[in-house]
Amino acid sequence: MEAVDTWKDNLSNLEITSAEEPKLCFEEDCVLGIDEAGRGPVLGPMVYGTAYWPLSKSSHFEGMGLDDSKVLSEADREKLFEMFNKENAISGWHVVCISPVTISKSMLAKDNHRESLNEISHNAAIHLIRVTLKRGVRVTEVYVDTVGPPEKYQAKLQALFPDIKITVSKKADSLYKSVSAASICAKVARDRALKSWNWREGTAYENIGSGYPGDPATKKFLRSSCDSIFGFPSVTRFSWSTAEDLLAKDHVKVQWMLESNKRAKGAMDLFVKKEATPKEDAFFTTRCIQQVVDL
Repeated sequence: MEAVDTWKDNLSNLEITSAEEPKLCFEEDCVLGIDEAGRGPVLGPMVYGTAYWPLSKSSHFEGMGLDDSKVLSEADREKLFEMFNKENAISGWHVVCISPVTISKSMLAKDNHRESLNEISHNAAIHLIRVTLKRGVRVTEVYVDTVGPPEKYQAKLQALFPDIKITVSKKADSLYKSVSAASICAKVARDRALKSWNWREGTAYENIGSGYPGDPATKKFLRSSCDSIFGFPSVTRFSWSTAEDLLAKDHVKVQWMLESNKRAKGAMDLFVKKEATPKEDAFFTTRCIQQVVDL
């Protein structure tokens, strides 16, 4: 998980896989579990994780104490992750850290490019199965914690992977140990990502809370960190209603000029002297903001 601790380009997604080659997983039928961490928070990434091992080793992992990450303390999650990771000769994991910028851009995109949070989640799960199969793991059973109606989600996955037994269930993270392991991997990755967050805006915030909209520390962070014109730091999912409502209530209104209102260029514009390009102000460069000509 060291890559999470040094995730500098957190405007883009990050993928990490277990380092060792679990050869037994390439030779025997395997079970694979999928779960996420950070679906609801207004801050930070949503992390999707998967964990897998041979069916013949299921009893070994069932005795490890794996459970839904939400009912475990941070210390217990870290301990269980290290225990599971040490079994990398007979098991593996893979996580996808979905940047808050990716989430916001996907949810606010226009027309056919727009994705709901459910679609983002489904696509992440599909990607995890494909990545594991591409690695050479003999996946024969998949268990997934549901997003939306489990029957529809299961049918969707089953149609894509007809040769694999797919089970989508509510509370799968507490019912199936492979999903518990995936839940722990995802939660550990999210926690570490937030602790080592690369604050591109130049100010490092020490206490942003859990990231959930109801957390007082998170509310305080949102109010104090938001620029009246440029909005929130990139750790914020600006597609969340929590962020939208704060912007609408307390900050400068911006009206974009419609394309139809732009003056068409004429022949005389060729003879107008162009002004020298001004030097970029440090305010913009430190915030990774670039000037644009056309929107």
